[in-house]
Amino acid sequence: MRALTIRQPWAGAIAHQTKRVENRTWKLPAKHVGARVLIHAGAQPDKWAVVYGPNLDVFSALVATATFTGCHWSEDGKCCGPWGEERIYHWELADVVRLPKPVPATGALGFWTPTADVVIAVEQQLAEAVR
Repeated sequence: MRALTIRQPWAGAIAHQTKRVENRTWKLPAKHVGARVLIHAGAQPDKWAVVYGPNLDVFSALVATATFTGCHWSEDGKCCGPWGEERIYHWELADVVRLPKPVPATGALGFWTPTADVVIAVEQQLAEAVR
């Protein structure tokens, strides 16, 4: 399973089912459309963000899983509610599952592959949540 690092508070907003679009300057690669990915809260917060809520003080950890369902260019940003920015690609998210306990991990730019022990820790939490 691949992971994507997103700065806080945006990773927390995704994990808590409020943010359903990721704004990026680059188009989502077609191979990731429909793929389940891990959402990683980066080591540094977005210094321009002013958002408050739970789970936003978690850094350098996996906080959720999600599926990218599509990608589109937005000229005005209005298509994706309050989360969409203008003149940027919107990566659409669905099927978000917040991890009960964040899993510490070192992230990277772009899509990256977590270590086997990190993936096992995530899968154990997801299996327990289904029970």
